[in-house]
Amino acid sequence: MFTGLIQAIGRVAQVRAQAQGVRLVLDAGAWEHRPALGDSIAVNGVCLTLAELVASAPGAPMWGFDVVAETLTKTTLGTLALDAQVNLEHALTPSAFVGGHFVQGHVDGVGTVVNVQEGGDWRLTIRPPKGVMRFLVPQGSVCVEGVSLTVAQLGGDAFTVALIPTTLERTTLGTLKPGDGVNVEADVLVKAVVATVERMQLPGGA
Repeated sequence: MFTGLIQAIGRVAQVRAQAQGVRLVLDAGAWEHRPALGDSIAVNGVCLTLAELVASAPGAPMWGFDVVAETLTKTTLGTLALDAQVNLEHALTPSAFVGGHFVQGHVDGVGTVVNVQEGGDWRLTIRPPKGVMRFLVPQGSVCVEGVSLTVAQLGGDAFTVALIPTTLERTTLGTLKPGDGVNVEADVLVKAVVATVERMQLPGGA
C-alpha cells in the first residue's frame, strides 16, 4: 500500500530482456531510502518487488525489478526508454502520515493525456482506460503515474486534475504532453462502494 506522495524521481539505467518480461534497473539518485530485497517500491504507480541490488557508485543506489509481460501490457512500464524519469515511493508504514490517499499500486490501465493547460492554473485532462470513469467523482482521489491527485472536473469520457507547483517540481507530471500514456488507478474505497451498491441492485442482492 502507498499514499501517492512521491518521494523521489529515479532514472531508467538498464532494461534487460528476460524470458518472462524485463529486468528494469533504476538509478534512485539522491534518494536516501535503502530497501531490502523483496521490499515493495511504486514505480510510476506500479507496485514492484526489489529483486536485485546493483553495484554502483556510493550514494547512487541502483535497483533491479522484474516486470512480467502482464505488467508490461497493462501499464506504461513497457514503454520506458533508457534515461526516462520515473516517480518513486516506498511502501506505507503503519506510523506514516497518509497525506495523499490509499494507493494499491495495482494500476487499472493506461490512460491518455488529451490536453495540457500550462501556466498558473496548470491542468491535465486525461481519458482513463475503459471502465474507470465510473469510479471517479468530483473532488475525489485518483492516482496518475503514482501521484495522488484530486479530480477537479469530469466531462464526457475524461477527467481533469490541477497541478500545484510542488507537484510539478517533485514529480514527472510537468513533462507530460497530449498523446502520452499514463498509469491510472482509481480510489480503492470508491471501487468498494460501487461494487457493493451494484451487488445490492442485483436480484437477491443484500
